[in-house]
Amino acid sequence: MAGTDPAPVTLVVGEEELLAERAVSGVVAVARGTDSGAEVHDLVGGKVTVGELTQLTSPSLFGDRSIVVIRSAQDLVKDVIAEVVAYAKQPSDETVLVLAHPGGVKGKALVDGVKKAGAAVVTVAKVTKAGERLDFIKGEFKRAGRGIAADAAQALLDAVGNDLRELAAACGQLMFDTEEKTVSAAAVARYHKGRAEVTGFNVADSAIEGRLAEALEQVRWALGTGVAPVLLVSALAGGLRSLAKVGSAPRNLRGGQLASHLGMPPWKVDRVKRQLNGWGPEGLSRAIQAVASADEQVKGGGADPAYALEHTLQVIVASRTGR
Repeated sequence: MAGTDPAPVTLVVGEEELLAERAVSGVVAVARGTDSGAEVHDLVGGKVTVGELTQLTSPSLFGDRSIVVIRSAQDLVKDVIAEVVAYAKQPSDETVLVLAHPGGVKGKALVDGVKKAGAAVVTVAKVTKAGERLDFIKGEFKRAGRGIAADAAQALLDAVGNDLRELAAACGQLMFDTEEKTVSAAAVARYHKGRAEVTGFNVADSAIEGRLAEALEQVRWALGTGVAPVLLVSALAGGLRSLAKVGSAPRNLRGGQLASHLGMPPWKVDRVKRQLNGWGPEGLSRAIQAVASADEQVKGGGADPAYALEHTLQVIVASRTGR
């Protein structure tokens, strides 16, 4: 992007979901900054039909600008890929097109085609090292005009784990709940008191595996010992996302190939495959929707975060036998 005007076509490539989503949102924000009335069309690759892009990018009678976002672009069918590549060669002045692709072989024709057509490319690097996660934590605070001590960043990483969404949620909640310009290790310790006994991952595993009574007991203990509701919701969302990823993975991949494709360690893939027993697409969809609702409620949209969490656990377990 040059200046404050986004490129007509932007390709975001990378499997780090949180960072890719932020990159897409950044392009959309810039586009809307130049035209606050621009209409945003948010599409999912597997559902885009032939001719849909042409329709959405056709000149408006009133000259209104539009923004078209295609997520999971690797799932676009061959004819739609051809349509997108042809459009990228001669994009409309009134449309900003953003494509999100995780990288890899699937949909490579799209990536190669739009790159050759001159699309702007944003590459999102996979965060794999502890040092990179510490930099991510520090960056979250810096973006908000705050700071975090080195030992506090390490303590937060130790308490929350490697998932960037959980880390981002923890950073945001810490900044909301503390007034220190630079957050200390003592603040992190106070905030995560009790996590050693009950973590969001424990709660998520119990719910996903259908153990409602255990999940309810764990969530009450976690809340009573100071674990933030937003972290518990984040863990539930992470567990369900893992189910969806493993459940939709190509059937011809096994062992290390499957783990590499999913970006998960082999032990976690094996565990999630066992957890998939009893889950079907409809039930998983209901559970994910329930967690999305809970996320809104614990971030201020509801009066009782504890009730929201307990209700969500009930919905998850009830959805488990869905097919």
